[in-house]
Amino acid sequence: MISEFGYLLLFILAAILLVLLVLGIARLFRPNRPSEEKNEVYESGELPVGDARVSFNIRYYIVGIIFLLFEVELVLLFPWSTVFGDVNQLNDMGVKWLWFAGFEILLFIGLLALGLVYVWKEGLLDWVMPAPENEEVNSPVPGDLYEALNQKYARKS
Repeated sequence: MISEFGYLLLFILAAILLVLLVLGIARLFRPNRPSEEKNEVYESGELPVGDARVSFNIRYYIVGIIFLLFEVELVLLFPWSTVFGDVNQLNDMGVKWLWFAGFEILLFIGLLALGLVYVWKEGLLDWVMPAPENEEVNSPVPGDLYEALNQKYARKS
């Protein structure tokens, strides 16, 4: 007699076999005509330039995490504000509950404000752009001609 876990194992094996069977049949019947154009990366009609593995600035992620933190704060504040916006519920709860809930929400907002001050003091909200790197250009024009043009049109200050 098969136990409940045996039925589960049979179900999982049947699912895996069905997926492999469908993929195998699809591989037999589909056309396979690769070309250079089909294998090229497509980005909205733009030709790809450079390497796709680009490292992003970590500040994007930090700002995103801080944004999510304050969005969660709003999600948690909304039910609290709707409950305390109803006068009938406030009368039913009593004064002690109001003081407790008020202190609790002030503590919650205070901790979030403290976290914001910490992030601000650490400089994680400062958006400093890196200095642009000058690329080397192989030009048939000699460099001293560029310098002469720069001197001729330099700003007088």
